[in-house]
Amino acid sequence: MIAPGEKKQEMFNKEMLPFMDLMYGYAMYLTGNRDDSNDLLQETYLKAFRFFDKFEQGTNAKAWLYRIMRNTFINEYRRVKRTPDLVEYDEQISAYQMMPRATERPDEIEGEIFEDEIAVAIASLPEKFKSVIVLRDVQDLPYEEIAEALEIPIGTVRSRLHRARAILFDRLKKYARERGYKVGERFVPVDLALAS
Repeated sequence: MIAPGEKKQEMFNKEMLPFMDLMYGYAMYLTGNRDDSNDLLQETYLKAFRFFDKFEQGTNAKAWLYRIMRNTFINEYRRVKRTPDLVEYDEQISAYQMMPRATERPDEIEGEIFEDEIAVAIASLPEKFKSVIVLRDVQDLPYEEIAEALEIPIGTVRSRLHRARAILFDRLKKYARERGYKVGERFVPVDLALAS
């Protein structure tokens, strides 16, 4: 007979652990470095385990984990923003006080090496655009799962994705030209380009 604690652990492992690599990739985009990504991943899974009894079996576990991670990241970011910049010499600095900036360069994400310019362009996007572009174009989630994870309507997902791609297009034009790509002056979203 499995004790209730063991059963919870077993069910949690079955439902949640298969998404750990995807969650780590998302954490990398949110935080911009490995140490903070590992901390965010660990905190996300701790919260997920703590509140696993609130998870409805048969619903989208991946979207639930994305939502927990995103909310954890945003709450920590807000807390850090309220923290004064001066700290005592011996005081430990929060893992999230090193938030991603345009100058930080996350090189390795989900085992693939990205060009610095692309990683920096994605990292420098505002969070609401970065989440959508990472979940759709990097992790290939369907619009419905993104909407569920971010708790926004599908129409908002589409408009934010369009805007994020336009910002990236603008930021990466010079980079593309330097590598010999022909770059038009007008941004056309990938989904619309394929439909025509």
